[in-house]
Amino acid sequence: MEERIVITGMGTVNPLGHCVKDSWENVIKGKSGVGPITLFDASDYLVQIAAEVKDFSLEKYLPAKEARRRDRFGLFATVASQEAIRQSGIDLASINPERVAVVVSSAIGGIKTFQDSVFILKDEGPRRLNPFSIPMLMSNGAASMISIDNGFTGPCFSVASACASGADAIGIGWMMLRFGLIDICIAGASEATITPIGVGSFDRLGAMARRTAQDFLSKLAPDAPRPFDKDRDGLVMGEGAAILILEREDHARRRKAQILAELAGYASTADAYHITAPAEDGKSGATAMKLAMDSAKVSPGEVGYINAHGTATILNDLAETRAIKTAFGSQAYKIPVSSTKSMTGHMMGATAALEVIFCVNVVHEHIIPPTINYQTPDPDCDLDYVPNQARQNGVRVAISNAFGFGGHNAVLVIREYNYEKS
Repeated sequence: MEERIVITGMGTVNPLGHCVKDSWENVIKGKSGVGPITLFDASDYLVQIAAEVKDFSLEKYLPAKEARRRDRFGLFATVASQEAIRQSGIDLASINPERVAVVVSSAIGGIKTFQDSVFILKDEGPRRLNPFSIPMLMSNGAASMISIDNGFTGPCFSVASACASGADAIGIGWMMLRFGLIDICIAGASEATITPIGVGSFDRLGAMARRTAQDFLSKLAPDAPRPFDKDRDGLVMGEGAAILILEREDHARRRKAQILAELAGYASTADAYHITAPAEDGKSGATAMKLAMDSAKVSPGEVGYINAHGTATILNDLAETRAIKTAFGSQAYKIPVSSTKSMTGHMMGATAALEVIFCVNVVHEHIIPPTINYQTPDPDCDLDYVPNQARQNGVRVAISNAFGFGGHNAVLVIREYNYEKS
């Protein structure tokens, strides 16, 4: 019998809060983390809104000298990992560090460091470059620093699969644990792409909701993002990190850890279709959902909630709706589906990891977060998207979808720990 893999700790920094508790309370309230961009002057941009991490005080977490040696995405990961490790109750002195893996991903890495380095090189010359530029910008930097900070000497790396990066990091950790290679995995992702090049480049793809700060604040333009709404017009960029502590069940029970939920299944597929657009029929996304359920030994009728990728782009929401229908058949119309990106924005590689945290709380507390900003039903997106208000529901099994540029599809199955089939 394959041993179960469980979740014993969670941590996050995101536009809705600097910890899991605050983030969960705000997502259930339907609070939006979107506002005018303050991290740079966006007055010349067509996109002037984003979901920023607010009031982030580095002094609470790291000495100033050390903080200057980490990109913003690395700092987010550090803080989220501290919370997750603390909640898990891991005694760093009593575990075998060689049996602890760190798989913390980023789709982009230290884009602010890269951008700033280019400007410094152009304006001041190569001798003015920060000697820590390379470790700050490399996408595995967050994983490496978590390993160094805590003395974890097991496998340590990042996974880059665009917006599925966080889900794939968690899935790779799940596989290593199931194979018995490790006892614990620090898994998740971090991202900080709200920069001139990040916002400008994504806007040039035509993927972002265009709002001026003035129109957004004065309500002259509709709120954004609007996943699955007929008038959806693009994603809103977010930032932050989410980290989970995964363990083999026997290891967690031996140390008397609080088990939050079971990570029951994982699957990954590729569309092999287009570098940015999803396959219109959603076939490979549906296959990922089916394979993830198979790996968890879960039937479609047991799934009580789907946290959708739900970016609020025309193509993604339609393709994902079709994928869910293909995977679940007529059962699709009975399953609540919501996009928490309507509140957090799209945190690129990190969002999938945060959405797993939300799924853990769904099966733990039996409350489903809403899809906010949903006003006009789309006849082609006709599932139950839990519009605008959270819903009490006895969910025991949830799945989290993450679909990324390049055609990456990653799906995770989260199950209530004490759930047994009747």
